[in-house]
Formats: sequence, structure tokens, C-alpha cells
Amino acid sequence: MTNNGTNGVQAAAPQVVKTAPTPPAPARPPKQTVLSLGELPPRQPHAQHKGPRTPSRIDPNNPPWPAYRGYHEYSFAHATMGHRLPTILGKAIDDVVRTLNEQSDEDRITDLVESIARMQDLMVDLTGNTKLRPIVDDGEGDIPLWNKEIAQFFQGRNFMNAPWLFAEAYKYRRLHECFSVSKYWKDYDVFFRQKCDTFSRSSKAVFELSMRFSKPWKQVDGLSASQQQEAVRLMFHELTQVCLWGNSTDLSLLINMTEEDIQKLQSTGGDHLAATEKNILGNDIPRLWETVKRISQKSDGRIDFVLDNAGFELYCDCVYADWLIQSGLAKTIRFHGKRFAWFVSDVTRKDWDWLLNTMVYGQLFPEASDAQMDSLRALGERWKQYEREGKWIYEQHPFWCTGYTYWDLATEAPDVFLHLSRSDLVIFKGDLNHRKLTYDCEAPPSTPFDMAIGPMASLPGAPPVCSIRTIKSDVVVGIPEEVADRLNRDEDGWKISGKYAVVLLSDGRPGEKVRFQSHSRFAFE
Repeated sequence: MTNNGTNGVQAAAPQVVKTAPTPPAPARPPKQTVLSLGELPPRQPHAQHKGPRTPSRIDPNNPPWPAYRGYHEYSFAHATMGHRLPTILGKAIDDVVRTLNEQSDEDRITDLVESIARMQDLMVDLTGNTKLRPIVDDGEGDIPLWNKEIAQFFQGRNFMNAPWLFAEAYKYRRLHECFSVSKYWKDYDVFFRQKCDTFSRSSKAVFELSMRFSKPWKQVDGLSASQQQEAVRLMFHELTQVCLWGNSTDLSLLINMTEEDIQKLQSTGGDHLAATEKNILGNDIPRLWETVKRISQKSDGRIDFVLDNAGFELYCDCVYADWLIQSGLAKTIRFHGKRFAWFVSDVTRKDWDWLLNTMVYGQLFPEASDAQMDSLRALGERWKQYEREGKWIYEQHPFWCTGYTYWDLATEAPDVFLHLSRSDLVIFKGDLNHRKLTYDCEAPPSTPFDMAIGPMASLPGAPPVCSIRTIKSDVVVGIPEEVADRLNRDEDGWKISGKYAVVLLSDGRPGEKVRFQSHSRFAFE
């Protein structure tokens, strides 16, 4: 039988008949998604969730505290699985159809038609709440990790009753599979146009930063040593907030946002930062400064960024990293991105190269002045020079695009854990990284960050870890219980608005010898 437009053989025919695949009609999510939920267990009272599960009872389907799942109507998981993901997938199909209509080569056209058919199959599975099948072996290095996790923990689970974090990641891995098994379109990024367009509409904030930071940073003459250090501290404090609030622009949440709305989110002026600092509910920036000061005393101080969104957020990350190098607070910066398109706007190597080259050579901003464009080019040229000198290093690893949380980093990707253990500070950017650090479960808001990230704080050799995150999903830790109670009472939707944020730090156990334990998945202390 013919499947997804592939060639078939008729049993009664004397010869094989080759037929061209029939172009599928563009698939769009239904206006009102009807979910087949089946038998649903009731929500457990929150009072029962004060303490975490014991280590022997923790696994990807049973986090330390109860997982958020798509059938939990009180959670953002329900809105995501029932509405946001079908909408995102529908827009992705529209993007591929647009690309299809730009092609002239028949082989490439028919190959892309089959990718669209696979996307439509995914839409049916997602909106019909089917069981999670193994990932097709497409040659990616993450296949053993994905299919082992599905076999061990998610047999018989579907999109709505699997933990939200895993189900959402699974959807994006299935989306990549739609292209990775093709002949010509293995690396196609259905979100690339969106990422480029959003950055091009960020001109006000882009030039506000480039005009200020394009010239090499230097201390003001005539200051005492203590005054110089205070000036560095104040700049660090401000740029940490720029790095934080740059995370506001998340394409998976900005489905219908206007240019004016984007500019409001991206305001980087000093007055804006001062006004929004009160919205950092868990604020470890003073402790982070003490950590970075110690790093500056080392001859080989290294800071790692586990990146989140491409475009403007990545641009803010790079402004921050640029200043960390210029001020001497770090000697080397390593950036960790995704191997392929992930959660709409996550950084890939293509996004990284596009940003730096667009800054130097691009013409995205036709209304910009010569001075503005010169400042942007100067920044881009300096960043490219950092790459050539090895001061900035971009890396990617299959683990970042799996369904595992970072509690499983040491057991499922020990090479990555060992690599990060040699860093003096690992900064995890954004909401998804925070969810993975904390197992994305219903921990009490007052849970200490060290406890919430488990092995990433407690294992020997665990590096200092900082989560810089605007709050856009249900999991919240590291803040006073009374603050959460007040917001729950007075401000509906505060956990998903992006209005509030946390900057949380774990000291880890740096300098201790990393020990991998074969008899258990992790150590929880």
C-alpha cells in the first residue's frame, strides 16, 4: 500500500507503477480542539505535596513532586497541549507550504510533500491524543536516549497523561523527525522565518544596546580601586537584568503580538530596569556577583551559557557575555545551543551564525541611521573576533534535545556533566531550562533552589548553577511562600505572564572529583 505519498506496488499489475505523491492540503488546527482524555484521575490536594518523593521513587514519569500533565485544567500544561501546540504546528505547516510553493525541482518538491504529510500525521496524533510511539531512527545521536526513556517510563502514555515537559519535548522531536527522514530537507527549520522576523522588529531595543556597548568598555579615569569595583558591580547588576528581561520575547508565546507589544517587552532603559527589579521574586544577583568576582581572580575563568531563545534574547546574552570578557570577569565563554529547531525559538547553530553575520553584513533595518548601523557592525565584528580567538565557543550536544530533565544529566549524558563540572559558573537561560532544572513539577514555591535542582546541586563536582528566567509556566521555586500566596490571591495568571522573574543560584560542589554511580540514576541529598 502507498503510505504518505511513497511509491507502491499493485499485486495484480505486471510491473511496478511509480506515481507522484498527491500534495496534501494545508493542515490547520481545528478552531476548537476536542481532546480525547479518557479516564482522568482527580487532582491531588496541594497540601500533600510538601515533601519530595524519596530518591528510589523518582523517575521521568514520577518527578520529586507531582508532575504537571496536560489533563490538569488548572495548569498551563492544559492550555499548551490543547491549544498552543496545535496552533504552533499549524503555523509550521503553513511555513512549509510557503517553502513548497517556492520550489521548482520535482524531487525536492515531492520530498517536501512527504514531510508535510508527516506533519499532518503529527497534527492528528496531537489533537487526537494518541499514545506516544518510539522515534524513528533518523540517524540523530539522541535516538537511544529518546527510545530508552519511552520504553522504560512511557509505554501506553499519551500526549495528555504523560508529564507535560516530556510530552511537549516529544512533540518537537516528532516535528524534527518529519524532516530528518527526508532526502533534501533534513535540517529544515520551520521557525527560522519567525525568528528572523521578530529580531528585525526589535530595532529600538537592538540599537539602544548597540549604541551604548559597541565601543570597548573601560573604567573611568581617576577612580579609586574601591570605586572601580563598585562601578563594575553596578554594570554587572544592570546587564544581568538586561540578560534576564531579554527572555521576555518567546516566540512560542507571542503568537499574535504586535510590534508595539514586542517593543514594550524589550525595553532595556535604566528606568525600566529599576522599575522591574521589584518583579524579581527570587533575587540572587548579589550572590551571583560574589561568585563572578571570585571567577575574575582566576587566569582561566570560564562561564557557560545554556541558551534559550534566538534573536533578541540571544543578542542580549551576547551583550552580557561581551561585557563579561571586556571587564575581565571571565576569560572564556561557552555557549550551548540545540542541534535542530526546538520549542519554536531556541537557538541553533544556524541562528547563532545568522545573528552575527546579519549584524556585520545584513540590511534588516532600512530606517536605521549610519551611526546605528556602524554600532551594530562593530558589535558583530568584535563577537566574531572572540570566536576566532577562542574566547567565545559555541557547542551543541544531543542531550539538550531529549525529554530528560537535568536531574538525569549525570546518568544519561555523563560527558556533558563532566564538561560542565569544569566550568566556574553555568547560567541556564529561560523558562524551558528552568523547567528541566527543577523537574517541572508541583513543588511548593518556598522549596530551596538547591533542593529543587537535585543532583545539579548535590552531586560531587556539580558546578555553580544560576537560573535566569522570566516566569512563563507553572513551576515556581525559591520564593517566599507568602509572596506566592499573595499573587495567587490577587493576580490570576502571574505564573505565565512573563511579568515576574527569578535569578536563582546554587553553589554546587565545585572542585570535588566527579563520581559516576552505575547502581543508581542519581544521588539526591
